[in-house]
Amino acid sequence: MATPLLQQIKYRLGSHVCFYVTRDIERALEITLDGSLAYFIITNASDYARSVAAKNPNVVLVENDETLDTWQLLEHPETKKRMRPGDFVMVFKNTTLIESICKKNNWQLLNPSAELANKVEEKISQIYWLRELAKYLPPHEITTAEKAIWNNQKFILQFNRAHTGTGTLLVESEQQLREIQSKFPQREVRVTKFINGPVFTSNNVVVDVSAHASSHPPTPLIGGNRIPPTAHNNLRLSPNISYQITGLQPFTDLPFATIGNDWSLPHKLLSSKQKNCFTQIVTDIGRKLHQDGWRGLFGVDIIMDEQTGHLYLLEINARQPASTTYESELQSQREGYENVTTFETHLASLLGINLGGYEIQLVNNGAQIIYRVPGNGAMLSTDKLNPAINNLRKLDLNVIQYNNKKPGSDLLRIQSKQGIMKNHCSFNATGVLISELLDLA
Repeated sequence: MATPLLQQIKYRLGSHVCFYVTRDIERALEITLDGSLAYFIITNASDYARSVAAKNPNVVLVENDETLDTWQLLEHPETKKRMRPGDFVMVFKNTTLIESICKKNNWQLLNPSAELANKVEEKISQIYWLRELAKYLPPHEITTAEKAIWNNQKFILQFNRAHTGTGTLLVESEQQLREIQSKFPQREVRVTKFINGPVFTSNNVVVDVSAHASSHPPTPLIGGNRIPPTAHNNLRLSPNISYQITGLQPFTDLPFATIGNDWSLPHKLLSSKQKNCFTQIVTDIGRKLHQDGWRGLFGVDIIMDEQTGHLYLLEINARQPASTTYESELQSQREGYENVTTFETHLASLLGINLGGYEIQLVNNGAQIIYRVPGNGAMLSTDKLNPAINNLRKLDLNVIQYNNKKPGSDLLRIQSKQGIMKNHCSFNATGVLISELLDLA
């Protein structure tokens, strides 16, 4: 039975169809695909995508020898055969190229502008965009690489954009700094104090109230509770904070690679005061995004200094965060029709639907972790991998397998209804068992 919000989405679509075009199908899941809603996914024909399409008529698979990026899928003949002028398009992360393709074909792109997303996400432009909100960042300065100084303490050095994987660097020695300076002496960089401690993230939604018929702006949710309306209440702040799992073996050989989320651990690591501080940072970021015309999902990563307990803004994801889909799956066992999932809220917001009266469903347990292709590109043999997958599934874990071969890309996604972390950088019994089953080298 369709929920009231899904009925509103259906009404808003009218005679149009909404197509989520994505290279990875899981980014677009957690909205009904049974044909009752004019919402379709166009994606690459991977093994996992085929298993989803076999049960859902609203999945369109594009067959190709290589995995296609979103813009390539948009240009594919199969896509153009399916989509009509005026249809709606959603993507995981917008780009100027995607915008030009949609404009050329008279498709209505729902995502906010790529220009704004870049300004918010890129490391140098972000400082100027934040203005007074840059106070939430760790101590930092903008300079050129040649003027960066080694003070016998490691620090983070970031270029405005990533250049062949070198966008963010942990500088741990004067020699390392000298090598960077010799390659990019005049390049502008952001130099930031290195903070050691756990990272937490939340997925939040900005609502464009100008599209609402209601004269009353929707009220944001903070910790699952309503707060009095103000002129800035154009947000849905998720009550859900997840711990970001980073750099743990055998899942990755990169020490700073994000490999998953755990929704149970923040309740053990964060005090009520820290949660309030987290909410204030996210609220201020969301209000500024709204002022600049953003709507839909954005993610915020916040790090806790393990020595002082102080919270610092680490990252703003001006796009749909990667953890959205599984968070929405965990929310699917909702407590009532007024409770909505994060993904439903995102889609409704992009369509300009009034979200007054709805609350984002609370999640306080569950986890997912990604096993990435090793940096040397060495692939595990199926003789080792398949038994491990079978054993993981016997533990009542959901395992999604990918065909990726590029170093650092996803090979397995393992999802649990329960948390897998005991503490910062420390697995609980379930997490240990998962890691032991995948320690196949």
